[in-house]
Amino acid sequence: MRAALLPDYKADLVVDDVPVSDPGPGEVLVRVAGAGLCHSDLHLVAGEVPVLPTFPWILGHEVSGYVEALGPGAHGFEHGEPVAVYGGWGCGMCRLCLGGEEQLCATTSWVGIGQPGGFAEFLVVPSPRHLVPLGDLDPVSSAPLTDAALTPYRAVRRCLPRLVPGTTAVVIGAGGLGQYAVQLLRELSAARVVAVEPSAVRRATALELGAHLALDPADEDLAGVSAAAVIDLVGSEQTLALAGHLASRRAEVVIVGLAGGTLPVSPLTLPAEVRVSGSMWGTRTELAEVIELARAGRLTTRVHERDLAAVNTAMHDLARGDVDGRIVLVP
Repeated sequence: MRAALLPDYKADLVVDDVPVSDPGPGEVLVRVAGAGLCHSDLHLVAGEVPVLPTFPWILGHEVSGYVEALGPGAHGFEHGEPVAVYGGWGCGMCRLCLGGEEQLCATTSWVGIGQPGGFAEFLVVPSPRHLVPLGDLDPVSSAPLTDAALTPYRAVRRCLPRLVPGTTAVVIGAGGLGQYAVQLLRELSAARVVAVEPSAVRRATALELGAHLALDPADEDLAGVSAAAVIDLVGSEQTLALAGHLASRRAEVVIVGLAGGTLPVSPLTLPAEVRVSGSMWGTRTELAEVIELARAGRLTTRVHERDLAAVNTAMHDLARGDVDGRIVLVP
C-alpha cells in the first residue's frame, strides 16, 4: 500500500509502498478514504510531543474510510461500511478506559501518535469499538470530525453551564478547530460568540459560520469583551494572556492549543473564581454525538482535498497559516 513515512524528526515525509497488514484477532482493517492534517502533526514532526515513534513512522490521527476486513472474532460492521476512526486508543482496562475516557489513558497509544496512523491506503484498527458508523456522510469530508470537531465539542460542552442567555463566549483561533468551535457554540448555547483571529480570511469565515463578532487580537474593541467562557485553541503565551484578560468573574477558561504557553493562575492574576482547565480530544460517545450533529446538517466542514503525494506541500501550507479550514489527504 502507499503510505507517507516520516523518516526522522524534522524531516520531510516520504511516500513509498509498504506491506498491508492483515487484521489480527479482534482487529479491523479500514480502507482509508481521507486523513485530516492537524497542527499536532507539525508538533510530532518537530519532536515536540512526548511519544517515542519507531521510524519510519506513519502519521495521521483524523481518519475515516470503509471497513475492508474483519479479523477473527471482530464483529459489528459490514464490509464496505463507511466509518470514522475514533483515534484515542487506550489499554481498555484502566479506570479511565473503563469509564469511556480512552483518550486519557496513560499508554498514549493513539492512532498516528502511539500507533501507525492514517496517512496510508489502509489502517489496522485494534477493535471495532474504535469505529463509529458514518451513515450517509461522505467519509473524505468527515475525517476532520474525528478531531477538528471532536476536540472543540468536548471543550464547548465543558463551558455550557456558564453560557446562559446574555453571556459571551470567546474562541481564540479560527482555524480548523476554531471554525467548528464557533458552530458548536451557536448550536448548543445561547451565548454571543466572538472569534479572535489574526487572519482576515479566517475572521470572515468565522462570521459566515455564525460568529456574532470576529476581531483581530490587536483590535481595540476587544477591551470591551467580558467572557463567561474562553476557549483557547492556540495556547501560546500571547493567547493565554489574552484568555485571562477576557475572562469575567466565574468564567470558564479551557486550554486546547499546544503552542506551549503558560498562564499564571492565582487569586491576584485572574478574576475571582475563574476556572482554568485543559481539554484533551474527546470520547467515542462524544464523537458519535458530533457525527449525529453533522448528519443533521448542523455542522459545516470546510475541506481542502490533497493527494497523499502532496503531503509535504500540505504540511508547509499549514505551517505558514495558509489554510482556511482543514486539509484532508486522500491516499
